[in-house]
Amino acid sequence: MSQHFDVHPTSPQPRLVRQAVDILSRGGVIVYPTDSCYALGCLIGDKSAQERIRRIRRIEQNHHFTLVCRDLSEISIYAKVSDQSYRLMKALTPGPYTFLLPATREVPRRLQNPKRKTIGLRVPDNAVTQALLTELGAPLMSTTLWLPGDALPHSAGYEIRERLEHDVDLVIDSGTCGVEPTTVVDLDVDPPRVLRQGKGEIGHLLTE
Repeated sequence: MSQHFDVHPTSPQPRLVRQAVDILSRGGVIVYPTDSCYALGCLIGDKSAQERIRRIRRIEQNHHFTLVCRDLSEISIYAKVSDQSYRLMKALTPGPYTFLLPATREVPRRLQNPKRKTIGLRVPDNAVTQALLTELGAPLMSTTLWLPGDALPHSAGYEIRERLEHDVDLVIDSGTCGVEPTTVVDLDVDPPRVLRQGKGEIGHLLTE
């Protein structure tokens, strides 16, 4: 049965954040809030935890996971970032955006697009996520908590716990989260292209 932490949405309790990171470090799969939707997360190098997430969401092997990062300097470790891409990301982060970029060697091959060798990255504007990432000292491998058969992602922590209490190790409940996913921007093409319009507005900076 999963653990359940009630974490303050703007002032996360350090003790609970440390416990969450300890669960991750021991191979755990967690549910945590972001600035768009609740998400499933695990460590980058944990293949077993990644497969658990695949089973929970019933997603195919070619599904794109996202690396959730603290800031742009961390993104540059895992992706090749041009000056143009950096300027655009700087204007949009932190925020509800996912960027597709060419992956560096730091990214396991199983996380890369098999044909394009790209990786999705994002920097959320959420205090709980940022506290987790700071304590962890590394990105989270993540995907939106959108369960099979559901029209929308779950938006309430207590509902998620009831649904997934035997499938995940921890649910971090910070109240109602959003149901609108991130806006996805492909920065591996010139000019950049919006692949999915989600919560993040981008029309003032980019023409599709």
